[in-house]
Amino acid sequence: MYYEIRTMTIEDYDEVYSLWTSIHGFAMRSIDDSREGVQRFLNRNSQLSVVAIADGKIVGSILVGNDGRHGSFYHVCVQEEYRKHGIGKAMVTEAMHRLKDEGINKIQLVAFAGNQIGNQFWHTEGWSERIDYNTYDFVLNDENIIRFNS
Repeated sequence: MYYEIRTMTIEDYDEVYSLWTSIHGFAMRSIDDSREGVQRFLNRNSQLSVVAIADGKIVGSILVGNDGRHGSFYHVCVQEEYRKHGIGKAMVTEAMHRLKDEGINKIQLVAFAGNQIGNQFWHTEGWSERIDYNTYDFVLNDENIIRFNS
């Protein structure tokens, strides 16, 4: 299967958002994942996020950012019928190279415990699951609601 990996731009938003809403169990935030929220993210992390194109459409995406110390992956996904063709691995590899070029030496991500497919992917790719620390959230804006796709 032929596919290409390229930089995500805000012009991709509608197609990427449609992809996100098609992924079973995918979680999105009402404000952070709005067009304005994604634009803000892309502005802060220029040239880092990637999309995968196959058959003339976006079939995968990763929002990629960094804080100057650690890289972060958000919303890593591949459309179900395009999985098992190396697209996820190619996007992750490209994103890792982009972060390394920025001087970033470590990447972190969140995979929900119930996301069996995602967790299996990360384990297979050699990522380490951290069990030696806790993560905490503090909500600054109660209007930024999380919604899971059914």
